[in-house]
Amino acid sequence: MPLTIIRNDITKMQVDAIVNTANPRPVVGGGVDGAIHRAAGPELLAARQKIGDIATGAAFITPGYGLPSKSVIHTVGPVWRGGSHGERELLAACYENSLALAEAHDCHSVAFPLISAGIFGCPVDIAIATAVQAIRDFLQQHEQDMDVYLVVFDKKSFQLSGSLFDDVKSYLDEHYVDVHLEQEYRVDDRRRRLQERVLFERPRDEMLLKSPGMLPPRSRTAEEKRSLDDWLEAMDDTFSESLLRLIDAKGRKDPEVYKRANVDRKLFSKIRNNPEYQPSKRTALAFAVALELNLDETRDFIARAGYALSHSNKLDIIVEYFIVHQEYDIFTINETLFAFGQPLLGC
Repeated sequence: MPLTIIRNDITKMQVDAIVNTANPRPVVGGGVDGAIHRAAGPELLAARQKIGDIATGAAFITPGYGLPSKSVIHTVGPVWRGGSHGERELLAACYENSLALAEAHDCHSVAFPLISAGIFGCPVDIAIATAVQAIRDFLQQHEQDMDVYLVVFDKKSFQLSGSLFDDVKSYLDEHYVDVHLEQEYRVDDRRRRLQERVLFERPRDEMLLKSPGMLPPRSRTAEEKRSLDDWLEAMDDTFSESLLRLIDAKGRKDPEVYKRANVDRKLFSKIRNNPEYQPSKRTALAFAVALELNLDETRDFIARAGYALSHSNKLDIIVEYFIVHQEYDIFTINETLFAFGQPLLGC
């Protein structure tokens, strides 16, 4: 799970390290800083005081003390002053330096708050975009597997840019099939299939006698006479085999693809080494995005794992929106899925 966006209280995250939006001076501030110090106990303040002042963008590590996390990484985010004073670069540095410090201390899981999005005044959409870009860049440039969580306290504290949210919402409104309507169709379809089963389970002579106008009996075709073994031998590639063929056809390297899919190396290794591997639908869609498949190719690809795109599923429609618009950034897609209350791809 390389990058996951979740709603939670960061002080309750059971990870190797949580990141604290620290006060630049060795005192306890408000917001996330105050909550972390309260949960960790007075030892954390004593450790923080030994560090002294922290420059904006820098990061230092201490034990977690009373927290579920092993360590706390303290970083100081920039105060937003309109965006023309290097705030984005300093904010990105907070994430980059914190992740580098986590890697140096062998932390395999790290949880971040939205740095500078609180009392420091950074607009939430900029804070999110900067965080995701910095985390993505780090994960793509480093080989060590690391699970990174972007923790938001509630839905109000997570906002997409207005234009993207509106575009996706419009696409959903246009394509989403109401569940109740879909259920009605399924009821009608079940009735039809039941009638067909009753009809075709009756002896053919009886059908002909009671159903004048029906076609005369026909002989079974060669296709119908084939055994199950014949069918199995003629099956198309499995999902795993198709994935590996597509990676080669696209001229991609394995690490490039699984990182673009927001999938860790261990999971990819399982898929590569097991031709019969059955992925989750979200994993299958993540690889379709990573390989930049068009809509028809995506349908064919996920069908090899037994899945289909449905207009009664909001996740499917949101992913379809990005594929139709040829926008294949898995992190932007996941931001959008999170904003609409849907599970994320890959992770």
